[in-house]
Amino acid sequence: MKRSEINRAIGHALEMFQRHGWSLPAWEGWTAAELAEHPETAAWLAARQLGWDVTDFGSDQFAECGLVLFCLRNGLVGVAGERTYAEKLLVVGEGQLTPTHRHAAKMEDIINRAGGDLVIEFCASDENGAPTSADIEVPVDGLPRRLHPWEPLVLRPGESVTIRTGLYHRFYGRKGGGAVLVGEVSQVNDDRNDNFFLDPVGRFAQIEEDAPPLRRLWNEGAP
Repeated sequence: MKRSEINRAIGHALEMFQRHGWSLPAWEGWTAAELAEHPETAAWLAARQLGWDVTDFGSDQFAECGLVLFCLRNGLVGVAGERTYAEKLLVVGEGQLTPTHRHAAKMEDIINRAGGDLVIEFCASDENGAPTSADIEVPVDGLPRRLHPWEPLVLRPGESVTIRTGLYHRFYGRKGGGAVLVGEVSQVNDDRNDNFFLDPVGRFAQIEEDAPPLRRLWNEGAP
């Protein structure tokens, strides 16, 4: 992705957070120079994958296939005394797909915090990670909802769904409803090792530096 495209995506997310009353931690806007002035904090943030992430999943079509997220809190897997949970804010555009994936370790709640409607589609997997044709039952605000594979589940603002480990899912903003501000509350998040995509994607793409960065991404945050 071009840095200018990443900047626009983050700028849009900041506007959406402000519009819906979400404030971010003080380190959210630290520059590379400020991170270098606080090396211990910078390393602490980077190790826990905290901060901004913007990806087009290697599609080169961010508006159609991409995601902006900000990780607010997270721990380290298997480390005593660390947080055992994580929290994120996501901005999902109209028709903007996050591709089909599952997690082997993480259970999560996906919450429509504000904006348009979020559409999520599910498919069960077998012990080898292959999709199956079995129906799925997911808790929507704690109440069971039975779905066929890939049957769209529409979450309106305030609604949430619990996604258990091993369950394939993909999501996008419903056309005509505008961008969606999404919350994620989960077990510890590990983007490097616990995202299993059904089809190959480019997760951490090279950035074309055509503009100064508006914000640093978490995977370039340590000095």
